[in-house]
Amino acid sequence: MVAILPAIADLLCIAGLAQQALGTVAITRARPAPNTPAATAPVTILKPLHGNEALLDIALESFFLLDYPRFQLVFGAADPADPALAIVAALRRRYPLVDVAVVTGPTPPGRNRKIANLMAMLPAARHHLLVISDADMHVAPDFLRAVVTRLTQPGTGLVTTLYTGLPSSTALPSVLGAMQINHSFLPGAALARRLGRQDCLGATMALSRTTLDTVGGFPALLDHLADDNVLGQRIRAAGRTIAMAPTIPATTVTETTLPALIRHELRWARTIRALVPGAYWGLIVQFPLFWAVVALVLAGVPTGGWIALALAAGLRYAIARHLERHLGLTGGGGKSPALAKTAAPWLFLLRDGLSAVIFVASFWSDTVEWRGQVLRADSGRATPPA
Repeated sequence: MVAILPAIADLLCIAGLAQQALGTVAITRARPAPNTPAATAPVTILKPLHGNEALLDIALESFFLLDYPRFQLVFGAADPADPALAIVAALRRRYPLVDVAVVTGPTPPGRNRKIANLMAMLPAARHHLLVISDADMHVAPDFLRAVVTRLTQPGTGLVTTLYTGLPSSTALPSVLGAMQINHSFLPGAALARRLGRQDCLGATMALSRTTLDTVGGFPALLDHLADDNVLGQRIRAAGRTIAMAPTIPATTVTETTLPALIRHELRWARTIRALVPGAYWGLIVQFPLFWAVVALVLAGVPTGGWIALALAAGLRYAIARHLERHLGLTGGGGKSPALAKTAAPWLFLLRDGLSAVIFVASFWSDTVEWRGQVLRADSGRATPPA
């Protein structure tokens, strides 16, 4: 056992680095489908709101700047005094030609308040094609064209996108949160897609009204914490495919304190564990430097172990930098001082150690905190804890 355990840890480290490298290759080699006519069908974008947060004005403005012939933005907030509505009002004055509707007031009862908000917003949507997008998403001007072009291909029931993490500040927790998205989730999701999985990633969900009605509409998602996963399951059960659009928006990482970041990542982890308990164990390869340290300690801290750790850290850093350059994330310097912090290789040691702690802590409870609610993650269903 003295010899086997360090070898197992080394293998987990190698597997994690391989996943990161293969996922990065999948992202860098992704290309739009050739000879596909550009989409022009009118679209309604549904953006549920819940409070103000860092960079929200910039994220929302990116949707006012979309390069698309005809689209409608529908914003919704359960509270008419929600501070996010003031940002929307200012943007409407700045871009008076953009078709905008705002829905406020009571929403249907249900455990998933985002879906309840969407149910209240849907009657204001004027177009058959719908794009559901989180409020904190930052998109390029061609985002909508890429999504709708893929959605209008035969057999497609839903279109989703990968996404990167954009730290809202130079605070270490914000940078660590972005690193988790960019260097663990992103290559992992890209590799899973390359291997045949058709996951619905909730930051962007595009589908037609007909498809939404066919799978039960928003009411079918109202009592589920992982509404994106449930929607994806229903789309696939209806015999339609989930396509990935050739565009990668960014989501704001707003957490500036370690407790806030841990709560957020625990919500992700416990939700995934409840949905796919078997596959969840595969996530242990997503913190390779943790396993390199474990192997070093179990082997008695030999000189060779230090060399292996240094090589693993250098490789993890090199793969991350390659992905950042491809996606224009400016890691290591440039326009974003927050992303410049990823230039420090030791941060990957800290990030992988924190990911290991999150993984273990996810087994201590099945409750999560989400927008002021405490819910229980249970196979995708959100129920109040006993």
